[in-house]
Formats: sequence, C-alpha cells, structure tokens
Amino acid sequence: RWGHHCVGLERPARAHRDRAWGIMAQGYPNPYGQQYNQEDDIYAGFGGGTEPFRGGEIGGSNAPAMPTMAPMTGQPMGPLRVPQSRGGAPPGTRGGVSRMGPGQTAAGGTGGAEDARPMTAVRAAGYTAAGKRPGSAAVFDPAGLGGASRGPAPPLQKRADNSPEDLCREMEKEVNTLIEESAQLNLERRYSEALEKAKEAGKRERKLSQKREETGLADQINIDLTYSVFFNLANQYHANGLYVEALKTYSMIVKNKQYHQSGRLRVNMGNIYFEQKKYPNAIKMYRMALDQIPNTGREIRSKIIRNIGVAFVRLGQFQDAIASFEQIMEGQPDVQTGFNLFLCYYALGETEKMRRVFTRLLAIRQHGMSELDDEEDIGVGVDDVLQDDGLKEALRAKHKMVTRYISMAAKLLAPVIEQDVASGYDWVIVQLRTSNHTSLANEMEIGKSIHFMRTRQFDLAVEALKSYEKKDQQLVGRAATNLSFIYFHEADYNNAMKYADIAMRHNRYNARALVNKGNCLFMKNELEHAQAMYQESMGADADCIEAIYNLGLVSKRLGMNQEALALFEKLNAIIPNSVEVVWQIADLQEQFNSAKNAIKWFNILTTRVPTDPGVLSRMGNLFLKEDDEAQAFHYHHESYRYYPVNMNVISWLGAYYVKNEMYEKAVHFFERAAQIQPAEVKWKLMVASCHRRSGDYQIAFEIYQQIHSEYPDNVECLRYLVHIADDLGKKDQVHEYVVKLRKAERAQEQQAAHDAATTAAQGASAAQNENLSHNGYGGHPAPHDAGAHNQPRNSQLSPSDEGYVESDYHNAQIAAAAQGGPGGKKIVQAKEKGDADEWGDDMLGDDLLPM
Repeated sequence: RWGHHCVGLERPARAHRDRAWGIMAQGYPNPYGQQYNQEDDIYAGFGGGTEPFRGGEIGGSNAPAMPTMAPMTGQPMGPLRVPQSRGGAPPGTRGGVSRMGPGQTAAGGTGGAEDARPMTAVRAAGYTAAGKRPGSAAVFDPAGLGGASRGPAPPLQKRADNSPEDLCREMEKEVNTLIEESAQLNLERRYSEALEKAKEAGKRERKLSQKREETGLADQINIDLTYSVFFNLANQYHANGLYVEALKTYSMIVKNKQYHQSGRLRVNMGNIYFEQKKYPNAIKMYRMALDQIPNTGREIRSKIIRNIGVAFVRLGQFQDAIASFEQIMEGQPDVQTGFNLFLCYYALGETEKMRRVFTRLLAIRQHGMSELDDEEDIGVGVDDVLQDDGLKEALRAKHKMVTRYISMAAKLLAPVIEQDVASGYDWVIVQLRTSNHTSLANEMEIGKSIHFMRTRQFDLAVEALKSYEKKDQQLVGRAATNLSFIYFHEADYNNAMKYADIAMRHNRYNARALVNKGNCLFMKNELEHAQAMYQESMGADADCIEAIYNLGLVSKRLGMNQEALALFEKLNAIIPNSVEVVWQIADLQEQFNSAKNAIKWFNILTTRVPTDPGVLSRMGNLFLKEDDEAQAFHYHHESYRYYPVNMNVISWLGAYYVKNEMYEKAVHFFERAAQIQPAEVKWKLMVASCHRRSGDYQIAFEIYQQIHSEYPDNVECLRYLVHIADDLGKKDQVHEYVVKLRKAERAQEQQAAHDAATTAAQGASAAQNENLSHNGYGGHPAPHDAGAHNQPRNSQLSPSDEGYVESDYHNAQIAAAAQGGPGGKKIVQAKEKGDADEWGDDMLGDDLLPM
C-alpha cells in the first residue's frame, strides 16, 4: 500500500484527491473486506494535483522524457513538488531502499551499499518481495497465527466492582427467576412451595426498590415487576385456599392507578367469592370487571357474563340466569352456555323452550371441526404418526366435551318432551341423526331400552333391543348384552346365555358379555366354567370390577379362600368405598380365624355403614371370641338398637343380664322375644323365671298360670306352679297341680319311649338298605347304640320344649352366659321344701330355667 510508505509528501486537499483518483467514499468495502475512512487513507501523499511521475531510462540520468499523462478527471496536473527531507531519506524511499527494486535507486542507479526497498503493495495478501528463501522453514501465514513468538493468551481481566445500576439489574433478575419458579411449582401442584417462592420474590422486590431509592435511581423502579410480584402472590394465596390474603393482595393491585388494566383482576376476585359461596359479591365483582372490558373483547366478555349466569343459578334466580345466557347465545353462542340455558329451562319445566334450545345447541358448529368429518375421524388412527399432536389432542378434548353436553341434554329432554316417553326418544333420535350426530343417536337408541328396563317395562325393552338386529348391525352386540342382562334378572338363564353368545360373536373381547355368560354358569352351579369366563373377562378388561368381584365369589365357593382374598383386596384398591368388597374381606378373615383382622375390616365397614345391625352383631360375636365381653355387649346392644327383632341378639342380651344377675333388665328382652315368637313357650318361661329370681313370686305365679292355660301339658310349668303355690300357702291348688304334673310326666315318658323306638327302627332299616345297595354284597346292619334310648331329652328337643334353641350361634351365646357351661343341662334334683334363698341357689340349664 503506497500511502503508508510516502513519508514527507504533502497531503493535498481531500476533495481534490478524491476527484483526481476516484477513491471510493467512506463506508464502501474494498476488495479485501475492509472499509476506508477519513483518518486511514492508504493513498495519502498521492494528490491529484501533482504531475505524473516522469521517469527516465532505468539506470541512467539522461533518460528521455515521458509524455505527460492526462488525469482521470480530465483536469491538468500540477508540477511535482518534492519538499526537502526532514532528516530522513529522500522522497520515495524508506530506509534508503528504492521502490524500483533491489539494486536500483530512485535516480536510476544501483545502490552499492544499500539494499533496494522491497515491494509492499501485495503484502496485505501475504506475499513478500523477497519470497521464500531456499532452506527456510517459513510457511504461508498471512494472519500471523503460527509465529513462534506468540505465547498463551493473556488472562481475562477481572471485572471491576459493579455499579449501583448493575447491582439493581442483578437483583431484578433474581426476582424474575423466583416468579418463574413459583409459577412452575404451581403448575406442578406444589402449592405450598410455590407460595414460599412468591413471598421470597416479594421480599426481594421490596429490597430492590429500597436500593434504587437509596442510590438515587428511583426513576428506574420497574412498576411492571411490582405488578408481576403481587399478581403471582395473589394467585398462590388463592391456590392454597388463603382467600382473605388473596383478596387483600388483589385489592392492592386494582386500587393502584398506575396499572391501567388491573380492573380485569376483579374476575379473579369474583372467582374467590364464588368458591366461598358468596354469590352476590361474586356477581358484583364480575360486573365491575365487565365494565373494564371493551366491546372488542367479545370472548372474555362472554365468559364473564356466563360466570354471572352461573352465580344466578346457584342463587336459584333462574330468570336472571336465563337473561345472561340468552345474551351470550344471541351474540357468540357456545355449547356450554347453551347447555346451561337448557338446564335453566329444565328447572322451570318449560318443555317447549327446552326443545328450542336443544335445536339451537345442535346447530352450533365448533371451530376446527368440519361439518363433513365424522366424529370418529378425530380419533387417532392406526398409522397416524402425529399421535402426540397438541392440536389434535385439543380437538379431541373439545369434541368429547361437546358430545357430553349434548348427550346429557338429550337424556334429560327425551322423557319429558312428550306425553309418551317412546315418542320423546324418537324425536330426539331424529334430531340427532339430522344433525350428523350418528353416534349420539345410537346411544339414545340404547338409552331408550335402558329407560324401559329401569321402569321395569321389560317387554318394551326386549322389543326395542331386538329391533336393532334389523336396523343397525353395529348395535347388535350392545343390544344382545342388554338382552342377556334382562333375561338373567328374569331367571331365564337359557335365553341369557343365548344372547351373551350373540354378543360374544360380534366382539369376542366384550367383557360385559363374558360376565353375563359367567353369571349364568354360576347360577347353574357350573363353577369351573364360570371361573373361566370371569378370567377371560379380566383378560379383556383388567379393571372390570364385575368380573373381579364375581371371580372372588366363585373362588370362595370353590374353597380357594386365599385366591378370593387376593381378588377382593385388588378390587378394594380399585373401588375402596365399596361396602360389599369390605364385607367379603372381613368375612374371609373371620373364616381364617383371624379375629383381629376381621375386627379391623369390620371397623372399616362400620365407618361406611354405621347402622348395619348384622355387621354390629358379627363384631359382637368376634369380641366374644376374644373374651372381651364389654365390647361384645356394646356391639350387641347397638345391633338391637337399630334392629330390635333379631332373636339371636335378643337372646344373647337376655342371657348376659341373667349372668350378671340383672333380672329386671333381662325381663325386657325376654318379653320382646315372646312378642316376636308368641308360639314359643320358652320365652314366657324365661320371663317367669326372671320374676321368680328377682323375688316377684306373685307375678311369676300369675305368668305360670297363664302359660299352663295355654300349654296344659308342659311339665316344667307344672313343676314351678307346685313349688310357688306351696310357698305362697295355696294348699288347695298344690294338690291340683301335683295331679296334673304326674299325669303330664307319664304322658311325656310314653311319648319319649315311642319316639325312641321309632327312631331305632328307622335307623336299622336305613343301615340294612345301605348294605344291600353296595354292589349286591350282603352284610349285617351296624349294631345300634343301646344307649340311644337313654340320651338326654334335650338332644331331641322340639320347638315346644323349654331347652330348644334355634341355631348353633344361639346355643353358643346361651352357653357363654349360662352357669352350667356345657351344652347339656345339669339336672339337679330340687328340694321338696325350702325357702326362696334355696331356690335362688338352684343351678341353671342352658334355657336359664332352674330345675
């Protein structure tokens, strides 16, 4: 570049130089990618007003003159001015080296002692005049990156102390980070942690504001950051259920005049009042927010008006709610608002307006769903590569919501729109098919038959379901499943299995059809086949609760209690609030003789059904096994309080009071038992026995007389009449009752002997027939127990006998409270004479009657 080596030449005027040589203006790129400016001019010293170089013959001083060159601009060039050197080399040289090349000087001669000045015009491209000398290791390195003198890069300079502006900027970044973290935690439903982050952001923002005021940077306070902090804090308060704090924070925002759009936050305040069920305050806030929204914001205005309508519905002001919903339907209708309007008319019973709103509801078209596309096209295809498409997911959710609202409206409208329910369903089905809601129309077809089933019009339900075989083949499977269900409840198991098979032919993996067939097999006592059906149903639908429950019942019936318990525990994890499942688990635990676990599950059951007398009596029996009579008495008494006609519970409570010598309270339960079973003499005998033991002999004598009048052959009653009449000094009646007693005892002995002989004869005949039936082999009958005739009478008791009990449970309860302990009565000969105290010492049998 010549200008860098022309030292001492006078710089001509810039305008004249640019005009003479045509230099590119400032800012235009040169061929090497650089820019020229006024301060760095590579052509400095070569003015356009000088004369061209007039050189002579190279190497001589007498070279002929060269013709004058015309300048590029057409102006004449002035004479060449060569100023004197300022203590340096003459013009055109650098260190004594000429531009003419090595060995030559500017005058044309060779410099004997001085080297020629090298060419530098192409040095910027990496070339040198000397070139690469032989034997040198220099390489082409125009940027100078491979020089040996280059060392490691110098260390980075340490940052100087931050200025107040930088400190405030860093603090502002920290506040924004805390706000973002709080919002993310709220999205993850970690509300408490989000609230802590929001509070910390508020503290940091206040410190930031104080810092800026202290450093004189108050004009840099970011009011948008303050708004974000308070808004996020209010949201977190709302999410954590701190409504008072949330309302206070929102009020601080909306009252600040610096936030021009803060009035919209009154919608959030209205939502808080709505959650608190303060509907008038919510309506007020919604209306104040509505005044802040311009008419251009139609969508948000519609949502606020809908909120106002819903609040009116909660207040029961349906007319005001209808006005709000109608305003939306006239401007920008949507399915949710239409459904709300439909519900308001349904609550008021205006069927014609319901019909009109339902028609308008079907006419609403949603954006993003074409009218010609069927509902099934929105679902994910088998070969659809965009299964995670967000837009498709949004459309699917929107379509599901619309279908749900229309389906609910149709089910509410069909039964009330016409006098005949079937006509109402037919009208709704026609409207749905006209509006291209084919799937909903099919649902209503099934709903029509289900309505008939719920109203127990099974003939109409069967007729409607059978008609689907000719109408729509897609509904045959569902119709057959419902028909199987109907026939099963009518105990027509053959037809139930027939239609279950039809449903399975249309869809082998129909879990409900498999369950129906399994139920039919269960009722036919084909437990193994039923078990296979239930297992196949679980394979088709792992969460089919009917299949799991029924499989547990079958396993329990087959004696597979462990498998049944596992199934019921799995079902309890799916539906933990099912009382049937909890009862089955408790019953199995009791069968495992695990009283503690059974009590635990029965306690869980009592939390769901606290008034079930059967469960309470079962718990009382379990506590009796655990020798906890206090808890046993508590649960038996609670069972009696909710169901005072359970004979097992009544007898246990009466025996408990007798055991604890509280005869007055025992009388109440035995009298109740006598009222429930008036034909059973044992309850009246127990009542009389309680009065006798409590010292009320006269009342006991009268009760015995009443019993004798009803049952004149009762031996026990006559015995007590003899004793009590003797004690009361009624000698004339004593002889009468003694005669009757002897006569009754002889009749009883004769009857016992006759029954024993009959029983022995029947036993011998049965044994002989059994021996003869074994493949023709002969044999002798098994020897009859000779002591059978001498068995205690209470081993063959009839309901009229006083020692008769109804069940083993009853027997266990009586035996636990009786003095004698074992099952048989301890017969002790009573003294012919004695006082009342001696009668009180008589031992009791299982029937609580002294002998």
